[in-house]
Amino acid sequence: MIDWSTWLESFAPYDQPVADGPGTIIYTSGTTGHPKGVRRRQPTPEQAAVSARALAYAFGFADWLARPDEIVTVITGPMYHSAPNAYGAFSARLGAKVILEARFDPEELLALIERYRVTHIHMVPIMFTRLLKLPDAVKARYDLSSLKFVVHAAAPCPAPVKWAMIEWWGPVINEYYGSTETGAVVFCNSEQWLAHPGTVGTAMPGADVRVIDADGNSLPAGEIGEVVARTAGIADFTYHGDDAKRAASEKAGLIAPGDIGYLDADGFLYLCDRAKDMIISGGANIYPAEIEAELHKMPGVADCGVFGIPDEEFGEAVCAVVQPMPGVTLTEAEVRTYLRGQMAGYKVPKRVDFHAELPREDSGKIFKRKLREPFWEGLDRRI
Repeated sequence: MIDWSTWLESFAPYDQPVADGPGTIIYTSGTTGHPKGVRRRQPTPEQAAVSARALAYAFGFADWLARPDEIVTVITGPMYHSAPNAYGAFSARLGAKVILEARFDPEELLALIERYRVTHIHMVPIMFTRLLKLPDAVKARYDLSSLKFVVHAAAPCPAPVKWAMIEWWGPVINEYYGSTETGAVVFCNSEQWLAHPGTVGTAMPGADVRVIDADGNSLPAGEIGEVVARTAGIADFTYHGDDAKRAASEKAGLIAPGDIGYLDADGFLYLCDRAKDMIISGGANIYPAEIEAELHKMPGVADCGVFGIPDEEFGEAVCAVVQPMPGVTLTEAEVRTYLRGQMAGYKVPKRVDFHAELPREDSGKIFKRKLREPFWEGLDRRI
């Protein structure tokens, strides 16, 4: 292979004005619908500076900008997804040492941390789950003391998983919330999360985050509604080939990524579910994320997905698909009995299926759409 310096020296020096780079089109994951191409307009220098400040804050680089040579990071996710893409590109531009992991492997990651004295990592919650499943002897084998800032995003993190990771890795676990459309808008560190378990944090500098009702009115603390957000000064976007969908995403002057949640009295945001995931059964709103969080606590459950399926009487019924841990056998009766002790009866799934492996994207998100769609085939409705 030709190294970079040798390749670069084969060209004549470029002495023309710096050309503007193109904008980007990054497709959202489409876990609950068809993927949408988020077409970001080319930012002005001022907009690029705002974006850079927001990314440095969310990724944990803000205090390291004067010493980027001390940053060592591992890219654990596919860089065609917006967050790993932004994280990897930002790290490289900053001048950090960047290690590419071809595919996430929990023990390999521990070995890389020890070998290269990794300081910063961007992860998703399923990676935490897989790390925690390693035998205690394996977990104790590696020196992880170099870690300074581990940030996760992209999917809800079950509270027991986050507790366990903070206990193992220390208060280096951080979290941000946002979307391909809005960028990162909310952030919390370990101390904040331990004081407000379950939160995804408070608004980042420059971000406007609200919870609104169906009419666009801001809701008071504790009331559940649709989450809308925007960071002032960043470049705008549209959906590729669908300006009408872009217009529909704007609510109360902000962008609605499709999440349901609430703010507490201290301004900490809590997410209840995706708006499209919400199940309406007999007129009652049921949030699958609440059921999934309880299932994650059940012994023997490796992962799960909860969604609505057609029901002639109630419109929709709750269905859970459970992935047991290796070597564990669970029954529908056991799952339902466990959940009855944790929540109201109408939230307990009427149907429980078991899969050895749940369908996933490369980012680690469960392809809930693939689980849900077979139940609705042949029907003229989807809710």
